[in-house]
Amino acid sequence: MAPYSHDQDLTKQSDRTESALTAAIFRVLRVLARILLRYGVSFQAFSDLAKRAYVESAREDFAIPGRKPTVSRIAVLTGLTRKEIQRLADAEAVSDTLAVERYNRAARVVAGWVRDKDFRNENGKPRALPQEGSDLSFAELVRRYSGDIPPRAILDELLQVGTVERDDSGCIRLLAHAYIPRRSESDKLAILGTDVSELIDTIDHNLGEAGARRFQRKVMYDNLPIEAVEKFHELSAARAQALMEYLDSWLSQHDRDANPASEGEGRMRAGIGIYYFEENLDKGKKETPS
Repeated sequence: MAPYSHDQDLTKQSDRTESALTAAIFRVLRVLARILLRYGVSFQAFSDLAKRAYVESAREDFAIPGRKPTVSRIAVLTGLTRKEIQRLADAEAVSDTLAVERYNRAARVVAGWVRDKDFRNENGKPRALPQEGSDLSFAELVRRYSGDIPPRAILDELLQVGTVERDDSGCIRLLAHAYIPRRSESDKLAILGTDVSELIDTIDHNLGEAGARRFQRKVMYDNLPIEAVEKFHELSAARAQALMEYLDSWLSQHDRDANPASEGEGRMRAGIGIYYFEENLDKGKKETPS
């Protein structure tokens, strides 16, 4: 019998970790590749973005405290050449700030309409609002929850995606308790960037060995009839929306923009995301490309 070797155990553990990481990365990239191909993004363009992400992460996430990141250190961490790193550093920054901000502003207006007692009727439902000329107008709602953006811009967006409508009297009526962009490709893709990155960031945090874990759970069964899935789709949407509205109300009481009287130190960003998924397991295996 060969002598026990602790190094052998470490090697096996390292191999299992590498295998699990490779499989996890492939799952993420497999779905991402479908989106990239749909929008005509070539592998070369994706590769260039991946290089930029590596460089930025090496510079910001793996910097040595008290020392300015150098091109040489970034080259060692990423495996890229110094010339390539310099080229990427000189390239125009990648940003979806405008789309994200537009989405956030519209979402805040809808959330404020749902939770603010000033904009709810005697039954606790969001009231129909005149567009202008009142302390309880749509313009006032936008001013209170979206700052200096023109109310007309928010209204046009909400009308376009079907979140609100004009009633016979010309007042604005809320149709959905959440803002979901349906026609603006840039806004929908901005959600892809923010939501997926936030989920991966949470998983990365939970992979660490120290610190409090962030909430990360899901419930899933894989032998469900179509009829049950249809009912679950409706049930989960209703329950999830109710939970989101409750948590939104709690967070708004502590956010200094929504409640200037909120006290405390520092400036933090926190939230929770819920998503629904399903898959048809009866689909036949796809043919291998010839």
